[in-house]
Amino acid sequence: MNSGVVIQWKLATFEALSVPELYALLQLRTEVFAVEQNCAFQDMDGADGQALHLMGRQDGELLAYARCFPPGVKFREASIGRVVTRRQARGCGLGHRLMEQAMSAVNTQWGVQPIRIGAQARLKKFYGGHGFVDVGKPYIEDGIEHLEMVWQP
Repeated sequence: MNSGVVIQWKLATFEALSVPELYALLQLRTEVFAVEQNCAFQDMDGADGQALHLMGRQDGELLAYARCFPPGVKFREASIGRVVTRRQARGCGLGHRLMEQAMSAVNTQWGVQPIRIGAQARLKKFYGGHGFVDVGKPYIEDGIEHLEMVWQP
């Protein structure tokens, strides 16, 4: 995949997801967060039903995904989570395009407002490039160091 490839973006409620879409997003999340990162954790956390699901596909294959939440679900602020790109699609800017799409979706759906994320600490620079600032609340989740970061409009 290169940066010139067209990605088809889709934003859907949990109820609007087709069975193949749900399977694909759960498969991608497991592939990266459990297998690739060698981390046993409860991915299906009961929050999928409250999220908008952002999917980026190329030629029908799910390459990028994120969950978007209104304020009051994960944090007091709106939030974005489960940000993931398929391994073979990395290195071409797709992760940045995914974050831009997710931030736009949050702002469009619930109005322009602060967005809080729980970011893996190793990705601080990546999220910082999108205007997220570490708010000094580090924590360990599933054995991985995380930071709370906030984007202010």
